[in-house]
Amino acid sequence: MTFSNALTRNVDRLAFLPAPIRARVISTFLGRFLPYVGTSGLLYEELTSERVVVSIKNRRHVQNHIHNVHAAAMALIAETATGFCIGMNLPDDRLPLIKSFTVDFLKRTKGDMRAVATLTPEQIQYIRDTPKGELPVPVTVTDETGKEPIRCTMLWAWVPKKK
Repeated sequence: MTFSNALTRNVDRLAFLPAPIRARVISTFLGRFLPYVGTSGLLYEELTSERVVVSIKNRRHVQNHIHNVHAAAMALIAETATGFCIGMNLPDDRLPLIKSFTVDFLKRTKGDMRAVATLTPEQIQYIRDTPKGELPVPVTVTDETGKEPIRCTMLWAWVPKKK
């Protein structure tokens, strides 16, 4: 039996679109659902139960004083990618919550940024089978050179929705 929740059903409805167009449509939809994410102009390049890729362009609206992607925007793409990894696997009767995150800034960034969050099959099964739990979600954030200017630890929890 294939897993399905509201998020996966909506993403699956767009599977017929070519990848670049699908990414834009999903990003626009999710940006309306999550206004802060939409304001930042995030692009959801890939959205599956195993892997979520989110990017942000280095443009004026998200820059810091040295014209790089702002620290908060870097944390945002890591939080968003990991959160959607949880969301793609969480039954509809549960609510995802970020429990804690740390971001270590290792070096200056260059250009656009990209976050890739992944889950193993065992982690996916744990999320789906556990009514209330928590899990650190691995994420790698790179800049346009392919280097990792930041290191992140994102701990997600989920609880049953109140009725």
